[in-house]
Amino acid sequence: MMDSFREQPNLPVIDLTRKNVEPFGSTSWVSTRQEVVKALEEHGCFIAIYDKVSVEHYEALFNVSKEAFGLPFETKSLNISDTPTFGYVGQKPYIPLYEALGIEKSTTEQGVQQFTDLLWPSGNQSFSKTVIAYTKFVAALEQMVMRMISESYGIEKHYEPILGATSYLFKMMKYRRPKENETNFGIFPHTDYSMMSILQQHQVGGVHLKTKVGHDIPIGALSPSSFIVMAGDGCMVWTNGRIKSTEHSVIIEEERYSVGLFSFIRDFIIEVPEEVVDDEHPLQYKPFDMYKFIHFIASGYEANKSDSHLKAFCGL
Repeated sequence: MMDSFREQPNLPVIDLTRKNVEPFGSTSWVSTRQEVVKALEEHGCFIAIYDKVSVEHYEALFNVSKEAFGLPFETKSLNISDTPTFGYVGQKPYIPLYEALGIEKSTTEQGVQQFTDLLWPSGNQSFSKTVIAYTKFVAALEQMVMRMISESYGIEKHYEPILGATSYLFKMMKYRRPKENETNFGIFPHTDYSMMSILQQHQVGGVHLKTKVGHDIPIGALSPSSFIVMAGDGCMVWTNGRIKSTEHSVIIEEERYSVGLFSFIRDFIIEVPEEVVDDEHPLQYKPFDMYKFIHFIASGYEANKSDSHLKAFCGL
């Protein structure tokens, strides 16, 4: 299936398997880091080839995801959060095809077990074991990309406290097939509020990415070792706009399952490092509280593009 990835128009495919990224600081690490940052600067996203998740684990993950979505609506609705969209989302008239279940602090045993106990009071060890192993593998990918960004811009010292404040939201997503006369938008064009978003889809494509120059790139079916890596609004602030968050949507033709790991910075104010501010890149953003920003958007501010809603919240 590797050839099908290479056919994705204009979107870089970068090999982040062990041979290309270990040891840190090696020639292969540096050259791969250059590819990653260039892709993020030019597109805001790329396809990562990352082999830490086996085919068996990939299939097991989507099997337990389907099991979760098969639960009664009343059970899924127990998945609530103080943060908008972090819990259960479903049966919304403006996005009728979309359903999602979120797990906060998903790289911790406590976070995953709390979710599991909520939906399966009698226990579901298969679910919790499968999810925690997956989120830890994918969090390592996210941290690799963030470390490459920090090294490239010489802001490693600013990344360490951000890493310490990072919390991961894991989302399982289901899109049903549209009915006659129904929109085929699973999710309308938007950017993510995260630092980074790492998506994986099960067999069926549907994500459409809008590049910096306005090209629409549809992402078809990908292999179990392929991940869509996208910069979020938090990364755009932190890099002073050198990396822009990726506008994307989901178009549905048939039933589709996907998962995403989203990094958020909790109880920490993000400030633009002075190293990424110069004459060509004047300071664009005030200090940024990611969770206040999410509540700001949820309070009714309407803007699809990151440059608009970030400017309204923390722009200079």
